[in-house]
Amino acid sequence: MRSSASDAEFDAVVGCIEDIIMDGEFQLLQRNFMEKYYQEFEDTEENKLIYTPIFNEYISLVEKYIEEQLLERIPGFNMATFTTTLQQHKDEVAGDIFDMLLTFTDFLAFKEMFLDYRAEKEGRSLDLSSGLVVTSLCKSSSIPASQNNLRH
Repeated sequence: MRSSASDAEFDAVVGCIEDIIMDGEFQLLQRNFMEKYYQEFEDTEENKLIYTPIFNEYISLVEKYIEEQLLERIPGFNMATFTTTLQQHKDEVAGDIFDMLLTFTDFLAFKEMFLDYRAEKEGRSLDLSSGLVVTSLCKSSSIPASQNNLRH
């Protein structure tokens, strides 16, 4: 059984991370990084050698930024401890936050983020709107127009 103090601490960290990644400064940092490298990433099974240094640079830039922000808000914060705790609490963390944090430790999640960004930049993002067909449930056309105008 976990203590409620550690749960409260975990929740506080996740709350801070949400604030940090929603912040315009972080959004700009991440977008600029992806803008710089997205053309290197291709949707193929084979991973290029260049991916490793880009991944390492991303981790040192983005994780370091988040860690610095967390240390300002939570004195004594430890990213390694948090990452371990995160695995135990993953069902409690909002999907987008967890996915973003996963990009620090999971290369495939990192690569996927770049492929999504590239698809978006090149106008290939998943657009479901073209496949949607809206049909009316009311069959108003079943009444001939001539009868519609009759008033008794």
